[in-house]
Amino acid sequence: MRDAVGSFVGWPSDLIFPDVETPTRPTHKVGKGISRRIESVASQKEVPGRKLKSAAKDIPTTSGTKSQIMMRLEKMVDESDIMHGAIRSIDFDEGVFGAAHFEIIAKEDMQQLFEHDELGIAVIHTYIWYMYVTLMRGTELCNRFNFIAASRINATLITKNPTSVKNDLVDRFMAAGDNTTPSLYFLPFNSGNGGHWVLVAMDLSRLIVYYLDSLSGDWSKYPSMKKTVDAAIIKFRSKKNYRNRKDITWVRVQCPQQNNSVDCRFFVLRFMRDIIALNRIDIPKMYFEEYKSYSRAYLDEIKDELCQFIVDKRII
Repeated sequence: MRDAVGSFVGWPSDLIFPDVETPTRPTHKVGKGISRRIESVASQKEVPGRKLKSAAKDIPTTSGTKSQIMMRLEKMVDESDIMHGAIRSIDFDEGVFGAAHFEIIAKEDMQQLFEHDELGIAVIHTYIWYMYVTLMRGTELCNRFNFIAASRINATLITKNPTSVKNDLVDRFMAAGDNTTPSLYFLPFNSGNGGHWVLVAMDLSRLIVYYLDSLSGDWSKYPSMKKTVDAAIIKFRSKKNYRNRKDITWVRVQCPQQNNSVDCRFFVLRFMRDIIALNRIDIPKMYFEEYKSYSRAYLDEIKDELCQFIVDKRII
């Protein structure tokens, strides 16, 4: 039994009994990490870094259909008070975004996941938390990859107060150490008002910014974003007394492209997943040979992994 903790095992549906205990809403306190009341035994173990591609093999999925773990979670949601307006407040590890962070999970968030709909920030952040806990925590990957909260840096906030957003970026850079060796900061960037999402990955040591967009185009579509990112990198290096030996180089990566109007959020999550799984700081301009294109099954893996994580964390 011990070896099976944290993994998914197929089981006849008539023998599945969701846990009747529903965790109460935790009181959020600034400076606290994960609420141990909702953390599973599996998540308390330090998981060695490994390819997410291999880890996902334990989760059976069929493209375009709901997997067993998703149906199990959907049943748990249906039988919980969250379907009647209740919410869950969950605390993240402070290492995820470099500071205390919590998210509110509600009925709408779960429906986005089950229906393959446009994902909101709460779901996006929760999957980022999953990647941190499952792949990175307790390994050297924490020194190679860092996440920036999409709720702090987006087009809407830049329009309202670009200086504040720039300073938030600088603070995030400062929280991660001296940044003298190559590492990446992942910024899932929203174009505003629930619009298109892209991934911006910043290497502060080499002054390289990778731009990954599942639609055609480049950073010229978001000039205020580029200006803010550049200004934050320059200010950070000035505060650290690092010499700017060259200009900041932006690289448009020829990454997989979406074919509908809702998948950009899934693509952004998958981009981060691939980069971490391959442990690659340098992103090829033509993207990785292993992931030249994404089938629906590639995106379904994201949902199944997140469903398993939510069950393991006893969030619902």
